[in-house]
Amino acid sequence: MGRELHYMAEAVVAGQTAGEGRFVRACERLMEERFGAGRVLLTTSCTSALEMAAILCDLKPGDEVILPSYTFVSTANAFLLQGAKLVFVDIRPDTLNMNESLIEAAITDRTRVLAPVHYAGVPTEMRAVNAIAQQRGLLVVEDAAQGVNASYHGSYQGTLGDFGCYSFHETKNFICGEGGALVVRDPDKVPRAECIREDGTNRRAFLRGEVERYEWTDVGSSYMLPELLAAFLYAQLENKERITERRQAIYTHYRDTLMPLEQRGDIRLPVIPEGCTTNYHMFYILLESEPIRAALIEHLKAQGILAVFHYVSLHASPMGQAMGYRKGMLPVTEDVSDRLLRLPMYFDLMDAQVDEVTAAIWSFFSGEKQKLPGGTRQ
Repeated sequence: MGRELHYMAEAVVAGQTAGEGRFVRACERLMEERFGAGRVLLTTSCTSALEMAAILCDLKPGDEVILPSYTFVSTANAFLLQGAKLVFVDIRPDTLNMNESLIEAAITDRTRVLAPVHYAGVPTEMRAVNAIAQQRGLLVVEDAAQGVNASYHGSYQGTLGDFGCYSFHETKNFICGEGGALVVRDPDKVPRAECIREDGTNRRAFLRGEVERYEWTDVGSSYMLPELLAAFLYAQLENKERITERRQAIYTHYRDTLMPLEQRGDIRLPVIPEGCTTNYHMFYILLESEPIRAALIEHLKAQGILAVFHYVSLHASPMGQAMGYRKGMLPVTEDVSDRLLRLPMYFDLMDAQVDEVTAAIWSFFSGEKQKLPGGTRQ
């Protein structure tokens, strides 16, 4: 849509296609300045950023991390790989984010980290999360994979905790195929973060002339985003406002057209709390039940429209059950997981295509739903 291919060609001509070239640093500076972030380090994925954050938290086996179950598995795996115990809490029924009122009860003397996830680009109630963390001496790692360029009371998601993690996967708002970033608030932690990103070596300090030898100094992995992908990403970030405006138009089109169905009680639309801005990453609807969702998916599929459900609750998965969790322990999470449906949402989705989706949903509630057991409206 912009200068993506031009910048990639520049990187090739310059002979710099691996990590830490001109475009890597340009992306990092752009986000540092635009988001008021501390230090931004581009990574190979949001998964990589989460793993780096978990290492930087200095977790020991048995330390506990509090997180929502309604999230992608990377949020959990990053801490599990450090030997941490996962403590899942339920989500709020409005924003579908971690319910801040349940955090205190989940804290023990082994709790070290709170890991909120900003679902669909809508922020967790971070004032409450940070207040608890400050009072209890805990670290906060934000999974802001879906929240790039969205804000909470004037501050950008990913900059609200000790560490923030972004995604630039092809399914996100700003993309480069695969990619992510780690936001580090404390400047004293930046040198170690740089080492972790480069296989646990002090290569970055060596290239700056700060040390005499380039050697292995810490744990780490190859977490650096290649320059070619950073070149593509830089063009995306240059156009972030245009991309956001288009996604907002699609989101508003969906919301306005489907609002009468919410008013009738057939569906529930997303909620954006006051004082928060979303980046319009996702548009979902909540149906009355899982059978209705399944029937609507098939109804849309028959008309060539792909709509999908989202996360299967981590606590109810085989891994979660192996940790001692069972269905019924987090009722809101399980209820949402059964009823949520994501509608098509991407930058070049045309207005006419949105009209097709909403017309198909309206036709379902005008006829097909009535054929389901108990589906006759009283």
